Amino acid sequence: MTVQPDDGLTLAADFPDASHEQWQALVQKVLHRSGTDTPVTEVEDALATALEDGITTRPLYTPGDAAPDPGLPGFAPFVRGSRAEGNGADGWDVRAWHPLLSNDSILTDLENGVTSLWLRIGDGAGPVSALDRALEGVLLDLAPVVLDAGEESEAAARELLRLYAEHGVADDAARGNLGADPLGHEARTGKPYPLAPSVGTARLCAARYPGLRAFTVDALPYHEAGGSAAQELACSLATGVAYLRELTASGLDVETACDQLEFRYAATAEQFLTVAKLRAARRLWARVGEACGAPRAGAQRQHAVTSPVMMTRRDPWVNMLRTTVAALAAGVGGADSVTVLPFDHALGLPDAFARRTARNTSAILIEESHLSRVIDPAGGSWYVERLTAELACAAWEFFQEIEREGGHAAALRSSMIGERLAATWSARSARLAERGEAITGVSEFPLLGEKAVVREAAPAPRSGGLPRVRRDEAFEKLRARSDAHLAATGARPRVYLAALGPAAAHTARLAFAANLFRAGGIEPVTDGDFAASGTRHVCLCSDDRNYAEEAEAHAAALRSAGAEHVYLAGGPGAYAGVDTCLFTGCDAVASLSAALDRLGVS
Repeated sequence: MTVQPDDGLTLAADFPDASHEQWQALVQKVLHRSGTDTPVTEVEDALATALEDGITTRPLYTPGDAAPDPGLPGFAPFVRGSRAEGNGADGWDVRAWHPLLSNDSILTDLENGVTSLWLRIGDGAGPVSALDRALEGVLLDLAPVVLDAGEESEAAARELLRLYAEHGVADDAARGNLGADPLGHEARTGKPYPLAPSVGTARLCAARYPGLRAFTVDALPYHEAGGSAAQELACSLATGVAYLRELTASGLDVETACDQLEFRYAATAEQFLTVAKLRAARRLWARVGEACGAPRAGAQRQHAVTSPVMMTRRDPWVNMLRTTVAALAAGVGGADSVTVLPFDHALGLPDAFARRTARNTSAILIEESHLSRVIDPAGGSWYVERLTAELACAAWEFFQEIEREGGHAAALRSSMIGERLAATWSARSARLAERGEAITGVSEFPLLGEKAVVREAAPAPRSGGLPRVRRDEAFEKLRARSDAHLAATGARPRVYLAALGPAAAHTARLAFAANLFRAGGIEPVTDGDFAASGTRHVCLCSDDRNYAEEAEAHAAALRSAGAEHVYLAGGPGAYAGVDTCLFTGCDAVASLSAALDRLGVS
């Protein structure tokens, strides 16, 4: 029963309810005005968006879009949060990533809003023996520490426990995660390390250190290999189940074993997908707890990290916006801890300004936007609830495939997981190449004259297993070719844009062509005439009517003036004298690569 407030406001009560059919009819009219004649029963399909994992989002959701009951916050299936109180007024745990063991950086972070530390150890980041110096001055009973030491995780765990004892930290005051993740390390490097010692450490934590967890279930290797949201969830689920089997086989009960696991997920600028992914992850793990006979054990502990895949090397300042949206989505999705990677993460070691803006991103969302004061802000949204359910179903299906393969380790070693992730990335790469998925500052609105941001090199990431991909990688290769040409010749490759007809006819396609060529590092020339442009490559820009009347004549005239290659912004179509049509949805990477070849850019 709905109770209306007795405030004298009738709000929309005086307006008749609009029907679904009325909405469809209005949308059909709009589509007709845009030149698309769509039957009224198909307008929603025309506006639907296909996501990965076979999921399609529709333009309108109603109470008829049923989804499983998400339950209440703090109760199974934990969709609405693992704790009834949510993250509270103090917000989520602000966790800073440290790729080097630097005491100065660690102390600066803790003094300026960071509430826990995520430390890389080994592989050039600093040896286990450097942990003591790195944590000098840190109040270890107040600042949780999360380790990321790969195959040295046991040695790093012993050292941290020694420091707790040396600093007089009570066993029940130690907080954090010792970071054992043998399967995640194998996914990264292709090299397994023994699970048994970490199981022993987990038993020690369960017996003596109630605030410490021994295992991290890191889903980032699968996200960074190009996996979809459902694949990331399924791989984390399979990893968690593998660890759960080992822990319970060692004598721990299911609930105690679950308490030794923390799950790490990527948060992207696709905010609703991130929100749904975190909510779906909790539902899935709750299902595992239920199947194991311990439904309350399914309250998943989550650490969200802003996606490295979405970070760009060109125009890196835009990464501040990407990470802000991702952090907001992580908070709305109910993550317990959030790491905002600095905007220059893709370029090397972050500077002080980048670390500061990363810290302050969470601070603004928590302290000024009061985001954490609302428990499950997305709860009740028909769209989010349905997306959560569909994502959970897709992830569960892939998880079952992994289990049928013999479990996560077997699926990794048989290349089954790698092949599935590669297929997903291949399809996404095609969308990126066609600019169906825009990358601001890279494939859209690039700035050729921007000053490069240079950073000190960071330790090389662990490698040898699954690949690491970036959304900008194909366009980055094109820009690198242009940069090398600029360094060698003193000028970038150029193309002349020939505007045909009045401004109303050519402005849109002139802007389209200029944007497209810049994405490949090719400078568009619009001033003066073709003869003075300094290039023998030209692109005609106008509307279809002008093309029909004038394109062939202009192409012939340009050929007579020395043009070697004539492009046309529009089409595709056949015009005498025109070599290549460039249009929305064309393979921009292939077209630009061929253009650089023609321009003599190696």
